[in-house]
Amino acid sequence: MTAEHPPRPYGTSERLEPLVRRVLARNPSPFTYTGTQSYVVGAGDAVAVIDPGPLEEEHLDALVEAVGDARIAAICCTHTHRDHSPAAAPLAERTGAPIVGCAPLALSDEGPRLDASFDDAYRPDRVLGHGESVEGPDWTLTAVATPGHTSNHLCFALEESGALFTGDHVMGWSTSVVVPPDGDMAQYMDSLKHLHDREDRVYYPAHGPAVEKPRQLVRGMIGHRRQRERQILRQLEQDRGVIEDMVPHMYKGTDERLWPAAGRSVLAHLIDLERRGEVARSGNVWTLTT
Repeated sequence: MTAEHPPRPYGTSERLEPLVRRVLARNPSPFTYTGTQSYVVGAGDAVAVIDPGPLEEEHLDALVEAVGDARIAAICCTHTHRDHSPAAAPLAERTGAPIVGCAPLALSDEGPRLDASFDDAYRPDRVLGHGESVEGPDWTLTAVATPGHTSNHLCFALEESGALFTGDHVMGWSTSVVVPPDGDMAQYMDSLKHLHDREDRVYYPAHGPAVEKPRQLVRGMIGHRRQRERQILRQLEQDRGVIEDMVPHMYKGTDERLWPAAGRSVLAHLIDLERRGEVARSGNVWTLTT
């Protein structure tokens, strides 16, 4: 990452509020910002760990140190990308804690996908459905289903403080990548609208700083996605019907390393527009239907 970011406290437990601490993994990249942020929830003798992160020994050691003498009552995963869930199994082996949270991802075989980004070894002891909770002596985490970035994505609401752990669904530093066929733009937009209707006080994403004005950010994200959709329709009006031709015009100023991922989000928009009857495709060429 660039020098504009502040020093990164890798391997250090930072207290964000009485019931929440953050531990940053050393896996910075254009997709993870400064790295994956794992959260330790609870101040008593039993805590939860949210998004234990990548399989990095340094990070595992830092999580165990942050937990200290407390018991881990639940290892909670928002989804199963490799920067979020692989550390769950070794952390469970070290501590005896159950893995609780999102469902294992049933990979679709419809079309190309980025299989390497998924943790196919993830095995939860308990899957949480929307509205189901896991509890400790001073905390309650309630699952909020937010499919779209992935079909199995969950957020976790900390009932006692009004905080929402948003994984990759909402981040202040970047929009979330939606990669078909598992990622679904219509579901993603519905999930954003669902979060906008909630009254959470603060968001703690898996990457980037806390979001202090959640509804304002989500409203902006919904507007941004609608603007992207309009951009795509304008590209089609100008006879740019191939995604690789659209992306350079739509993402000027964006790191070119991110263009392939941006192209997948464009595809997700096009699939949504196709379902709504506004566009059609022939091979890899897309056209307007009207």
